[in-house]
Amino acid sequence: MTEANIIYDTADVSPEALASMGEGHIAYVKQIRSEDVPGLFPQAPHIAPGLKLFTLNAADGTPIMLTDSREAAIANAWSNELEALSVH
Repeated sequence: MTEANIIYDTADVSPEALASMGEGHIAYVKQIRSEDVPGLFPQAPHIAPGLKLFTLNAADGTPIMLTDSREAAIANAWSNELEALSVH
């Protein structure tokens, strides 16, 4: 699989419809700050503030994994047969 950079105009698509389009096939990688971790991964241990981290999320936004490497998030998507998209 390859990473895809796709831009969609979602003005006429509901968030629910957009999420269901890629269900089970598409995941997205998003950069976050370590301060955002407790809201996304409540079970995660305390992480020092100011770190750049990456999440892999299902098409519906459900967090799948947290890592300090964009490449690791993409590799996890591929190993689970998901197409990885980046969110900026």
